[in-house]
Amino acid sequence: SDLVDNGSFEGIPHDAVNVDGWISCGYNSTPDLLPGPWGVYQKPTDGNTFLGLISREDNTYEIISSKLKKQLKKEHCYSFKVDLSRSPAYAGYSGATCLRVWGANSPCEKRQLLATSPVIEHYEWKTYNFSFFTNNNYPYIIIECYYKTPTLLPYLGNILIDSFFFFESCERA
Repeated sequence: SDLVDNGSFEGIPHDAVNVDGWISCGYNSTPDLLPGPWGVYQKPTDGNTFLGLISREDNTYEIISSKLKKQLKKEHCYSFKVDLSRSPAYAGYSGATCLRVWGANSPCEKRQLLATSPVIEHYEWKTYNFSFFTNNNYPYIIIECYYKTPTLLPYLGNILIDSFFFFESCERA
């Protein structure tokens, strides 16, 4: 069963918007619902809209959080799939970044890094699959746009996210 509320990031396209089912973490962290704003015109993979997150040169990056329909249980295996892309435009925030997903006890308090995507260089959508074990119970997840590591200097980047479907338990390998 899908544990994320609005994992296809549906809403009215707008820059700096609060997305249904998601909370912006911190100052300057309101995501964009696309296509439309910032010259981003990819088509969504699910529904009518998708999420855009950016990274900046001042070492800040956009982070959002969601309360899961059922919390992740300690020492269980979970998996998720997500469609990722990047925009060549995005008002100059065009660098390649990665997606990081965290388990959390409260909306914006990162506890366990659950998954890190490869650096998303491509402009077409690709589906990525992840599996992980929890080391605690987590009622929240956090997703963020993060720099390619190691990186010497923070930079302007973006990541596009759609069809974020979580959390069948997976078999222990």
